Amino acid sequence: MGKVLNFGELLLRISPDVEGAWLKENNLPFYVGGAEANVAAALALWGVPSAYLSAVPDNFLSRQVVAHLDQLNIDTSPMQYLGERIGLYYLANGKDLKNSGVIYDRNYSSFSTLKTGIIDWDAVFEGISWFHFSAICPALNADVAAVCEEALKAASERNIRISLDLNFRSKLWKYGKDPIDVMPLLAPYCDLIMGNIWAAENMLGIPVPAGLVEADLKAHYLEQATISSKAIIAAFPKCTAVANTFRFDFKTGVKYYSTLFTENELFVSKEYRAEKIGGKIGSGDCYMAGLIYGFYHQLPPAEILGFATRAAFAKLFTTTDFNTTKIEDIQLVVQPYETSF
Repeated sequence: MGKVLNFGELLLRISPDVEGAWLKENNLPFYVGGAEANVAAALALWGVPSAYLSAVPDNFLSRQVVAHLDQLNIDTSPMQYLGERIGLYYLANGKDLKNSGVIYDRNYSSFSTLKTGIIDWDAVFEGISWFHFSAICPALNADVAAVCEEALKAASERNIRISLDLNFRSKLWKYGKDPIDVMPLLAPYCDLIMGNIWAAENMLGIPVPAGLVEADLKAHYLEQATISSKAIIAAFPKCTAVANTFRFDFKTGVKYYSTLFTENELFVSKEYRAEKIGGKIGSGDCYMAGLIYGFYHQLPPAEILGFATRAAFAKLFTTTDFNTTKIEDIQLVVQPYETSF
């Protein structure tokens, strides 16, 4: 097996405290992240050969960040150096990216200025056996969406396995296209699609019946996971596996479980509940990394799902964007929160 290449925008997260103490203390936390970089970091920590492709300006700040990725055993040789700035986003500590309080500052970033014909895919895909990207990339603008399609065609021509995370960020789709206009053109290239039943509805047009959330019954969610997964595979025949996560508020924390539909069977994970967590950033990316880890090592579906779910839940107890929990520690973290539900 070759390396897993993760393609997406490298971001810096700026996290002021809600009370505004950072103004008096002159102390504003920065975190290196971005959905695909988060996946790359988790895979590298777990021993999977991991590479990362993004675009950043050629300046000292970018070189420091890239050197940090190198220290995490991420292969950064595919990085593109162009443009003027690294993308930023602002999110108060402890908040979720789906929270309305997130502020994006990504216009005119180096990654957002990518166009087709810039990246040498022959060079980039040398030694690569898996390509991963998320729906955040084509959400930026039409040019980046076209680059995604260019990458997918090039990967498919080389028989590289492809995974897609249906990350939905409503604040990013601002260039006259809705996800449903773009994502069905990219999904046909993908072998593994991950998200949730509502993202599949918003992005791929797979309907979710009215009243599902109001009923809030796990049996109904699992039934819909089967229906949505089968519909995705029917619509995009190259796809052989569909994963759905279910993360809901539980007191001041979360309850979490997930499903994997493959080989015409729905696998359901154990459920975990915690009344208090560290942060939600990167949990879904860690789940995606767990899926890739399992498929990369050709584990049985139930094992793949179990590992991905535990890894994602363990990520909820950290505050950085990148996963820092080693494989041998994941079970220790999640064991107290396993339920019988």
